[in-house]
Amino acid sequence: MSERRINPVGRAATADVIRASVGGLRLAVLDCEQTASFMVDTVYPQRRVDRPLYLTSANGEVLSRCSSEPITDRLFRAADLINADGQPLVIVSRLRSPNPLPERVATTDLFHVVARKAEELGLTFYMFGADEAENATAVANVRRAYPDLKIVGQSHGYLRGDALRAKVDEINELAPDFLWVALGVPYEQAFVDKYMPRLGKVGVIKTSGGLFNFLSGSRSRAPQWMQAVGLEWAWRLWLEPRRLFWRYLTTNPHALYLLFNKTRPSLTKRD
Repeated sequence: MSERRINPVGRAATADVIRASVGGLRLAVLDCEQTASFMVDTVYPQRRVDRPLYLTSANGEVLSRCSSEPITDRLFRAADLINADGQPLVIVSRLRSPNPLPERVATTDLFHVVARKAEELGLTFYMFGADEAENATAVANVRRAYPDLKIVGQSHGYLRGDALRAKVDEINELAPDFLWVALGVPYEQAFVDKYMPRLGKVGVIKTSGGLFNFLSGSRSRAPQWMQAVGLEWAWRLWLEPRRLFWRYLTTNPHALYLLFNKTRPSLTKRD
């Protein structure tokens, strides 16, 4: 993967966003509504930067992987903003920071807030990722939920080589205000790292993890009480034990260690 340098214009657009150091990563001190408004303000009424802004999200697994995988760490630190998509991160920040994270910003929730704003303002979406059937169902459900939302294109994420490069160029020509990339960690971050130079006409890129699985209905969210106390991982483990058991066994204890040992009791606006 090529080494990508952040354009200072992009950093300037996020300079006023306060960040908290939680578990070794600097996370945006924004709630879901504020994050959505920030994304919209970046592209409406006109785009504020000369390249896409890159937003991603971190949970306990991400903290663990960034601590132990240098390439993954670099990919996340290249983001313009990192949201806390994990309730344990919010809880620990409340214990150790004088100005804690206001709430968990789950991409599954954020998507709907941005969609409502985009529908009202005539802003455009492109939805890239998941397999062909999952992508098609997710997009169809979004179109039903938001009939006035302008989805200018969609594609599954199982493209390689020339086909992928051609698809990236196609996305760029469509120039969506918001490109949702759902390939999973760290593949979606690597996608942004590699193809950002070819996506100059895109407004905001938001990595999205398993978002399309929830939009399609193939995966269900945990009950609200489990989300509130930081146990959504347990719900997911119950639904997908064979896929997630070893991952959580190895990353959750490490993430807890990082949360309590690499969360700084101070905030700053700048790197």
